[in-house]
Formats: sequence, structure tokens, C-alpha cells
Amino acid sequence: MARLLPTQTDTTVERSDTPAVLSLDDDATRDVIEALSSETAYEIFRLLNETPATPSRIADQLDQSVQNVHYHLENLESAGVIEVTDTCYSEKGREMSVYVVSKDPTLLFLGTEDDRPGLKRAFRSVASLLGPPSILLAAGEAVSQLVTAE
Repeated sequence: MARLLPTQTDTTVERSDTPAVLSLDDDATRDVIEALSSETAYEIFRLLNETPATPSRIADQLDQSVQNVHYHLENLESAGVIEVTDTCYSEKGREMSVYVVSKDPTLLFLGTEDDRPGLKRAFRSVASLLGPPSILLAAGEAVSQLVTAE
């Protein structure tokens, strides 16, 4: 018997080539750090970075309660690091949101805008040349060079 409501999603996420660059003097930085500070929230973020998922699937995979997962999803969504990408339905016909890591990657610079005037522009250039997966490698290399230069 065919189902009337979709119980799965075929969501694939295309990541943006332009990351948001946050520094310590940016108000959004505190929100991102606070949202990811919990071990559970961090694990949820990592899971969503691999594949879109519903709260119940996340709860099953991380052996957490659905209520706890919802709490962390709300915090992560408020910080702008995840978003709802689709809706599907449970076997019982309940509507479920499908979450995914935000399409705009975020680069966190642990300094202020005044510390390194061209750093934001440089990271954006690196991201546009190498693509979002390479941002962390480029950031790590840049931080390494900044530390050894001082």
C-alpha cells in the first residue's frame, strides 16, 4: 500500500562558497559558542554536518530523549548554525522537521576586527578559492602562521 505522506526526505544540501566570518567583537559569536558548548549539541551538529535528520532520528542515533534533542536544536537554530530544510511525516502521521547544517559555513576568528585588518577579507578569499571544506584547513594554517610570526 502506497503512503500518502512522505516518511523520508531526499534533501541534499549545497553549501555556500561565502562563509560568515565571526570575530570576538561580533554579537553572533557568543551565540555560536554557547550553542555548541554542550557535548550533546556538538554531537548533534556533527551528525547534521554528515546528513540531514529529524529530531527522532537524532535522538535514536545519540541515545538521547527527543525533548533533549529539541532543546539543543532550538539553540543551534537560534545561533544560525543549523536550519530546517524539509518536512516529512512519522509512521503515525506526525509532521517532523528535517534539520541540516546551515548552507552558509561559519568561520570563527578568535580576535577582534582591529587585530588583523585584512583577515576577514583574506579568509573569504581563501574560502572562495578552495571551497567550504577547505576553510578549516586554511584557517588552521593561517593561525599557525600568525602564532609563529609573533
